[in-house]
Amino acid sequence: MRFLDLAKARCTTRGFLDKDIGKADLEYILAAGRVAPTACNQQPQRIIVVQKPENIIKIQKAYQTFGSRCILIVCQDKSHPLIRPFDGKCSGDLDIGIVCDHMMLAAREVNIGSVMVGLFDPNIIREEFHIPVYMEPTALLILGYPGKGFLSPDRHNTERKSLEQTVMYEMYG
Repeated sequence: MRFLDLAKARCTTRGFLDKDIGKADLEYILAAGRVAPTACNQQPQRIIVVQKPENIIKIQKAYQTFGSRCILIVCQDKSHPLIRPFDGKCSGDLDIGIVCDHMMLAAREVNIGSVMVGLFDPNIIREEFHIPVYMEPTALLILGYPGKGFLSPDRHNTERKSLEQTVMYEMYG
């Protein structure tokens, strides 16, 4: 599949079948995250794979899991952050976004749905999974087989702004 076709085929999935993800597919998804580019190759991602029902219940205290049987807690190591000197912006959030994007695309390639969540209570996740203070729970990547299939790749024709609305050349405006 060509990259743009894969990118169009990936969609947010909220509602999963009660079915485990195979070990080979999970390792493929994780390998895609491993090769994702990060600022200065710092690789700040630390991923906790959660599959046991008693641990999924712990995640549900912080956010809903849509019936998933596999959630990745994607953390960033803040012990040696790469900080932009001009304004203090840390590269870690961008890095985690790229890592998650790689994993979501790999998941879609093997017909696994995903939703990346940032709107969860990190304190609950930190406490329930004994995450050290220098490690920041940044995203939940919820994976599984879609209960209602995948959305049409053609949805972008009407659901996305045109390039003319989002792209400028040479300067803003």
